[in-house]
Formats: sequence, structure tokens, C-alpha cells
Amino acid sequence: MAIDEMNKSINEPRQDGKASPKVGAVILFPDGRIEKAYRGQLREGDHAEYTLIERKLLNECLEEVVLFTTLEPCYERNSPKTPCCKRITNARIKKVFVGIEDKDPTVNGKGIKYLENNGVKVKMFDRDLQKIIERENQTFLNQALDRGSIKEDLRVPLEFPIRAFDVSKFSNDALQKFINETKLSYKINSDSFFEYLSDFGAMEWNKKTKKFIPTGFGMLLFGENPRSKYPQAVLKAHVKYGDNKIEPKDFDKPLVLLPDLIEEWLQKVLPLAKDTTHFKRQDVPDFPINVLREAIINALVHRDYEDVSAKCELKIDDNIIVVNSPGRPLPAITVDELNSFEAPSLSRNPILAYVFSLMNYVEEKGFGMDSFKSLKEEYGLPVPHYSFKKPFLTLTFPRNTESLKEIINNDAIHELNINELTSFEIFRKNKTVTKMEFVEYTDLSKRTAERLLKKFVDLKLITIIGSGPSTKYVINV
Repeated sequence: MAIDEMNKSINEPRQDGKASPKVGAVILFPDGRIEKAYRGQLREGDHAEYTLIERKLLNECLEEVVLFTTLEPCYERNSPKTPCCKRITNARIKKVFVGIEDKDPTVNGKGIKYLENNGVKVKMFDRDLQKIIERENQTFLNQALDRGSIKEDLRVPLEFPIRAFDVSKFSNDALQKFINETKLSYKINSDSFFEYLSDFGAMEWNKKTKKFIPTGFGMLLFGENPRSKYPQAVLKAHVKYGDNKIEPKDFDKPLVLLPDLIEEWLQKVLPLAKDTTHFKRQDVPDFPINVLREAIINALVHRDYEDVSAKCELKIDDNIIVVNSPGRPLPAITVDELNSFEAPSLSRNPILAYVFSLMNYVEEKGFGMDSFKSLKEEYGLPVPHYSFKKPFLTLTFPRNTESLKEIINNDAIHELNINELTSFEIFRKNKTVTKMEFVEYTDLSKRTAERLLKKFVDLKLITIIGSGPSTKYVINV
């Protein structure tokens, strides 16, 4: 409904040429009553949330309603206007579903963070709906970097300039790598380039010294020695095959240099297998490096850098590959959503995500999980598994079907043989599965599939939802 309202939005003509976003908002009352609004519905330029809360429902109690809005509520408006995130908390709304973040890396997530800091439970729209919103707002999103700055009270420490540092702390190799990968025309030490970096939060102009100063995120991305300021800024890797342990490796260079360094190292330490898909057989790593590299980069980009006690980790052995990223999932995203590989888009560190997306190292919107979900079809490997145990969000890749028993937290999984484990994979990849979908996936006869489903249910590995023709099954581990 919110998206339907969004598509009714009335464009606001602007002299500066900036595109207006399309925004829809819906409020659901406890008794099932629904009220809706879209941007510009009652007056040109009025935000959808404002129209709904202040114009349509001004004299009503909204303490028990749920709000759905297609765009992150604005955090800052020119005085005397009140930003939508504050209108929401002033109305004492306690639960909000948000479609997408504001793409501007200096604003991204601040409206959501304000809501969460004020006791509002925030959930994101499912990824398929986010894609629709992004498509309909593409022009607005592309212009997002031109929008205004934010107040400092919601900035995380890494967004502030490091007063004792200057541009001499940056690595020329890292800066040049960024310019090359993004096909920019700047010179690395030019004021125009530093101004570009300041646009997305890697630097900040100091009015007193008349100089550009690196921010914390700037140091992580481009610093010659990031660990001189942030000791936690490292990926610690080790490999163990049988009784043989390969010498541990620390990746502690500027973040923009790490993808290529990590890939080069993985080429050396992963065992080789024969690729017979071409006329000429060739040796290739026995685990897809592109998938593993994406998982590692996601860990580096989305980790909690305010946790100084933990470091990103990569552990490789005969059976599993483990990527540890410090920090629990953001409140709007659950581990179950991550394990469905359809988690909504939300970044802990939007500045890092923005830079890595410019360099085509990660998918900016979403977690780039398509490659994880397709491991079975493309490489014959089980899909990975997310778990959280403080302080790490852990992503575990089984290297073979038998290794599933190491990552599924249910002793009953040991009752399954290899073929049954392979069939069980469908429940790890999908939110719900019908009997017909299970038959099609496993290529078993209907009777055999029914017996196997009963075994999974009896072992409490899956749960039955509904009855009759509409019966569905969902994983229980």
C-alpha cells in the first residue's frame, strides 16, 4: 500500500533542478483501520509523513499504530519546519517500517538512528520491495550527494575529523587506487580531490586552519597506517589443513587496497581443483574466490568499528571457512533474515559502503547475497550460515555437504545421511517450502519426499505451517 501511495506522489518543481523523492506512507491502527498519504497530496512539497500525521490525523492518538513509509524519515529541515523523524516520536509512534535509507552518505541512516535512539522499533521493507522503491526514485537517489549536511549529535565518532592529522597521513597508493577504480580525473593531492572526498565524509574542511582534515572513516579507507589510530582495523587470517598450519596473515593496509591483497593471498592458500568446464582443463581454487572475497569485504565494510576489542577474522580449514565480523546485526535486521539471503538493505557504515560501491567491490544496496544463495546451483556447495555470538556476526561456509553438521545447531542433524542433508538444503535457502517445491527440488518421488519430510518433522528440524493443500514447511534450526 505504501508503494502504491508512493507512486501517486506529485513532483515538486525546483529551481535548483533537484528531483523530489516519491514517498508514500501508511498508518495501521490496532482495529485494522488504515490511513494513507503521499508526498504533495494536500500541498506541494509536503512530506508524506507530515501529511499523514499532522494534516490528516492531527487530533488522533497514534501511540498504538504502526507506520509504514517508503523512504527513511528526514532528520533535518530548515527552521521552523520539524523533521519527520521527530514528528513520529512526538506522536509517540512505537513501530515503523522503513522502505529504503536516504542514499546520501552523510545523511544515510541518521533518521533511522534517531528513531531507534528514541525507543522506536524500526524494521526495513523486504529486499524485493526495496528494489521497486529504488527504481522509482533513481533520479532522486543519484542526486543525493547534493543534499544538506547533518547535525553532529547523531554522528558516530568515526565521522568526526581527526584534529591532529592531516593529508600526509593518507597513502598515495590508496588515493590513486580509488581514483583509478572510480575513473575520476583528479590529481591525488589537489584541493578539488580533497573537496570531493569531503563531499562523502572522508575529509572535512577546517575553517580555522584552512585545511582539509581526514575523518575516522577517511583514515580507515585511505590512511597509510590505519592501525596507528584504530588498532582494531585489521583482518586476521589463518589457514589450517590437517596438522599443517599456514603462517597467519594480517591485512592492515588502507581498506581500499585490501580486496586485491586478499584475493592474491587466497589464490596462494586455497587448494587447487581441476576445472573441466572448458576444452583445456585448468587448475582453479577449490572454493570460489569471488564468493569468499565478497564475504570478507562485507565483513570489513559493515563491522562495528567502535568495538576496539575485536578484529575481523578469516579462518580456513579442511571442512569450513569462517568469516567473523565484530558487531551484532543492526536492530532492523535479524539473523533469520540474513540466513534467508534476502535481508533488507541497511548499512552500519554507509560511507564505507558508498566508497566500495563506487569501486565496484560491493553491491551498495543490499548485502550482495545472490552469490551466497547460488552456491549450490553454480558450484555444488552448501549455502553458508549466519550466526551471532558476542562479539561476532559469523558467516560460515561449509566446504562439503557433510560439513553442514558442524554449522547447524541441532543434534538431530547427525541423524541424516549425505543425500538427506542435500535435500535439507532447500529449507536453509527459503523462508517457507511447500511439498510440491520440495519434490521439484529433490527430484524425489512424491511418496519418498513425504517420508523424508516426515523424518525432518519428527527430528524437529522443520516445522509444519498450516494444513491441507496450503501446508508449508519452515526450518527450525
